[in-house]
Amino acid sequence: MTEQRPWGKFEILLESENTKVKRITVKPGGILSYQYHYKRSEHWVVIEGTATVIINGLRKTVEAGDSIYLPVGVKHRVSNEKVFGNLVFIEVQTGSYFGEDDIVRIEDKYNRIDLNNEVNGCLV
Repeated sequence: MTEQRPWGKFEILLESENTKVKRITVKPGGILSYQYHYKRSEHWVVIEGTATVIINGLRKTVEAGDSIYLPVGVKHRVSNEKVFGNLVFIEVQTGSYFGEDDIVRIEDKYNRIDLNNEVNGCLV
């Protein structure tokens, strides 16, 4: 199953009781929301391109072949700052719940608002 997003797309490769694996493609200039999760951690392995990752406000560059771990509750964002070429990474989620409603958005370039989540640090 592939789902389109304003920043690119993701495909679910595996889903089990305690793990979900996605292949995520971020188009040039694409940026995911600055967010955190209550019920899952994530491990990203970059397989193509260069990821610009923000973790609790600190910037890090992750190249193809490198990985990064994001514990539960850590604020994070990934973007593809390149003009040409996609960023592709594998995301392994582990935890007790993997629904999209466990995304707490702090900031979002595409103005996606969920009534159960925070936007700009405030409940809406």
